[in-house]
Amino acid sequence: MTKLLPRTKVPALSVRTVSGQTWALAERKPERFALVVFYRGLHCPICRGYLGELVKLEPEFRTRGVEVVAISSDTEERARRTASEWQLGNLTVGYGLDLVAARAWGLFISTSRGKTSAGIEEPAQFSEPGVFLVRADGTLYWSAVQTMPFARPHFRELLSAVDFVIAKDYPARGEVP
Repeated sequence: MTKLLPRTKVPALSVRTVSGQTWALAERKPERFALVVFYRGLHCPICRGYLGELVKLEPEFRTRGVEVVAISSDTEERARRTASEWQLGNLTVGYGLDLVAARAWGLFISTSRGKTSAGIEEPAQFSEPGVFLVRADGTLYWSAVQTMPFARPHFRELLSAVDFVIAKDYPARGEVP
């Protein structure tokens, strides 16, 4: 598993989106950051609530120069169901994250345990959650990676942190290998 360090370039990342476009991090030019949210997939009821919070706050992130994307290793069909059934509106939803790419980002990989409490079958393998703030220059600013679906960073707190970072020109921390 890869350990990404702040102030270093993040791995390449390119996925198809439910809007029919390709979202490639290297081609994005956010004013300040790209907020890359890796979620488990359609089968995860906790992800549903988590992305629901993100949808509500996405316009506030955008006003601060933060571009938001939510990505899973789900298939196109499952990602389309996610966007529709979870009412994700204009949130950019990427799918088909290759598990090799997921590992390059330091994400944990799990195997299926059958149907979840949402009554949806887990994929044979899928990535666990991770949240990354990537500077416009493609370097890591902040990250949180998890082995489980619960106890994730709250987007409201992250929004407040972005305000602090902007106001104080706060540097990325944790860069020493």
